Amino acid sequence: MMRLTTTNAAALILLAMSASAPAIAADWSDTAISWRHGTRYREPFNPSDIKKNIFALTHASGYKYGSNYFNLDLLQSDKNDPASLTQNEGAQEAYVVYRHTLDIGALRGAPIQYGKVKGVGLVLGFDWNTKNDVGYNSRKRMLVAGPTLMWDVPGFLSTGLLLLRESNAPSGAFPPISQVNGRYTYDTHAMFSASWGIPLPPNLLGDWAQGWGFEGYLNYIGAKGRDEVGNPTGAEINLDMQLMYDLGSRFGQPKNRFRVGVEYQFWNNKFGNTAATTGNRGQRAGTPMVRAEYHF
Repeated sequence: MMRLTTTNAAALILLAMSASAPAIAADWSDTAISWRHGTRYREPFNPSDIKKNIFALTHASGYKYGSNYFNLDLLQSDKNDPASLTQNEGAQEAYVVYRHTLDIGALRGAPIQYGKVKGVGLVLGFDWNTKNDVGYNSRKRMLVAGPTLMWDVPGFLSTGLLLLRESNAPSGAFPPISQVNGRYTYDTHAMFSASWGIPLPPNLLGDWAQGWGFEGYLNYIGAKGRDEVGNPTGAEINLDMQLMYDLGSRFGQPKNRFRVGVEYQFWNNKFGNTAATTGNRGQRAGTPMVRAEYHF
């Protein structure tokens, strides 16, 4: 049975909040399943390129006082990221992200607007993962909180400055990770986060511009002190960009029902690991992907 840590308890409370009255009174919602594939993923301390198939369930919704965002990624690696020492089967991972944004202007009954800023919010959320791999066996738990700005652009753009409280309980096959006992909590650290979804202007590609969108996120995460084996961590950059096309509408489907596109992720100092601690193995990756998604 999972031990109820402070982080787990807080995550359960946030989920309970999201499932209560605001979710029932949603003004809008979007749920999607998606698949993406790439051949140049990397993992810290692993010198090889890794192929991965990633299946995801994503939900976003808005209500009078804010919005919810939930994403579950199920990641399947190839044999270059093995699940154990005794098999060629690739590692499997589940990674959950949840964010709840409270609109401060809506709460006070008067919008907070200035210049291109159309709203100010408070973000509360968590990350949770579990992975079975030979090197680390991550059991990440992370709480997230901080202010965010919503910008007046076509589509949406949000930027935030968040505080992160992260812990892990790895159990890899090799020392020094194999010698780690219990859960280790990193120093509280900051993250600048941006997320966007912007349709391409109609005059850019004529009629074919209809249905194209530029989407993605950028996380710049500060160093989090020393890791569970005493190595210093480094600042981390995770940039993920997508160019998506509403293919379904060309075949009579509702708008944005079925979308396809390309995606690119640049990840430096993955999970805080630096070239100095990994021997320049796997801590940095540039990964092109193909992507398809179906919206309900």
